[in-house]
Amino acid sequence: MDATAATPFSTLIRTASHEQHTEAETSSFMSDLLGGRLGVDAYTRYTEQLWFVYRALEEGARELGADPVAGPFIRPELMRTAELERDLAHLRGADWRAGLEPLPATAAYAARVAECARSWPAGYVAHHYTRYLGDLSGGQIIRDRAERAWGFARKGDGVRFYVFEQIPNPAAFKRDYRELLDGLAADDLEKQRVVDECKRAFALNTAVFRELGEVFPLSA
Repeated sequence: MDATAATPFSTLIRTASHEQHTEAETSSFMSDLLGGRLGVDAYTRYTEQLWFVYRALEEGARELGADPVAGPFIRPELMRTAELERDLAHLRGADWRAGLEPLPATAAYAARVAECARSWPAGYVAHHYTRYLGDLSGGQIIRDRAERAWGFARKGDGVRFYVFEQIPNPAAFKRDYRELLDGLAADDLEKQRVVDECKRAFALNTAVFRELGEVFPLSA
């Protein structure tokens, strides 16, 4: 227990959720997408699912700006909904909202984010962490692959979701974010619950990938 108490929370949450994080990153859908084995229609459908999740995240953020636990994490330079909508207009056309529906796993994911935003700010932080730090890191691999595979302009329409124009130094931003995690206003029991919610967030994300894989199976 003493060793755990001495471990920075940002390290604890990263190492404790490593298995779930790896499972999400190495899903067959994401592997096929990054490997160039799926078309732009699969990328479009994935981007649609992101919109539902980030809408829940960022609608929740509006209510949490003054919260002592979640408030410090609410940073306008992270917000992605507007960029996702611009990407979807590029991918689906001006009437991109027409017929847009979440997969069942996406609906469950967005509902859990919204629930945490309403009733459990520390749990919301777990979802905030898993999404935005992932976007700043591994998300750049997806952007690069999309630009090369489907001819999107570099950091242009179609991949704007992955472009954080207001964060000129992502490495420094991530360091600051981890310091916020280390100072999270929560006791040890609550921090363990946050770790568990982080694992749940990765599992929810993996479920979305699983359903996308069912929509876009590779031919044998």
